[in-house]
Amino acid sequence: MSSFAGVSVLADGGLCPATESFVDTGTDCGYHLLVVQDYRRTKQEAPTGDSITSRPFTVGGHDWYLHYYPNGENLSCADYVSLSVSRLYDDEGADEVVDTKFGFSFVDQVEKQNPVYIRGTETCSFPLPGSSWSCDKFVRRHALERSANLRGDCFTIRCDIMVVQDTKGGDGEALLPDIHRHFGDLFQTNLGADVTFEVCGEMIAAHRCVLAARSKVFRAQLFGPMKEGSATTTSSVIQIKDMEANIFRALLSFVYTDSFPAMHEDSMEEDETSHLVEHGQGEEALEDKMSEAAEQGQGEEAIEDKMSEVAEQGQGEEAVEDETRVQWLQDLFVAADRYDLQRLKFICEKQLSELIGVSSVASTLALAERHHCRGLEEACIKFIQVQSPSCLQTIMATDGWEHIITTYPSVLNELIAEVIALNQQTLSLFTKI
Repeated sequence: MSSFAGVSVLADGGLCPATESFVDTGTDCGYHLLVVQDYRRTKQEAPTGDSITSRPFTVGGHDWYLHYYPNGENLSCADYVSLSVSRLYDDEGADEVVDTKFGFSFVDQVEKQNPVYIRGTETCSFPLPGSSWSCDKFVRRHALERSANLRGDCFTIRCDIMVVQDTKGGDGEALLPDIHRHFGDLFQTNLGADVTFEVCGEMIAAHRCVLAARSKVFRAQLFGPMKEGSATTTSSVIQIKDMEANIFRALLSFVYTDSFPAMHEDSMEEDETSHLVEHGQGEEALEDKMSEAAEQGQGEEAIEDKMSEVAEQGQGEEAVEDETRVQWLQDLFVAADRYDLQRLKFICEKQLSELIGVSSVASTLALAERHHCRGLEEACIKFIQVQSPSCLQTIMATDGWEHIITTYPSVLNELIAEVIALNQQTLSLFTKI
């Protein structure tokens, strides 16, 4: 269980004096809250590479503080909000390497605050006071600005820290819960497996009792009257239809570990959506391009062109990655609904809401309608409402939009009603002026 390690409030472009004092949890596992007020002001006043620092706090006998970069830690992540955690100087064990597991999340992302989730993240070493680790691409700014996490120009970030080696050289990992790892190993090794699923030609072994304990649908399918439902049983092999093997494997990963699965089909570790990098890394591609231009004797314009080239390549790759992840989340959402795994479905819904884009909003909206997911539907409609005419044309040109028109015409009625209400509010404001 994590202990509260205080709160830092960033207001008027800096740390609020009322939250400057030290907070000590007295435990090896704690969390600190970073409340960012006046977000747009911080974005305007802190250029790329500049940060605002939290109050210091103590977890595991060591002192820490956070850095908030509203315009990214470096040029390679200038379109993102970056975060980092640093180790402060402490009198005891100054030369000691401190191993930790940590994670950043928005305060409402409860699935990422589970000790089991934190336990599954990468172990990060802080060899000396002053060393730090970064989450350089915590969230894209435009995604943050259209998400429910930003309310009244304010959002709250939670940083969870687990110190896995105490100041006396003991092993703190022994005190952390690890049942999820044991069950994950059981799934990976197939030890004692007593049921096999055939999914798109791939054989996946599992344990009936584990599946039945976690899902009412699996329970009915394996021990009840649903044996001939959407799955077909042939001797000891159950054939799963209308699902990709990597999605079914990810579903079973969640069943065994109760942790959100990685997007890669053969990984049983948590999907660390934040890209952890050692402090100071991440600009190599940009520096190579600039060096290339300088060596060729080119001027500032050419160097700027190289910088733009790197940025455009990065944005293109990120767009493809987003589209791939959205499709994976949509498929996993459907699988979670099919097997009545409500927590997994909720996590998929949250992540899909944060990844809504022009190319995916129509398919995500159709998904929300098909599975009666009101929260996801509202997020899609809110996104569509604020788009420019050119973006709306792009949305309407997608296959997903045509599917909505023919299958879910009530959505269009709701969207039109929302737009009319928004226009009436705008007109009322102008009338008052």
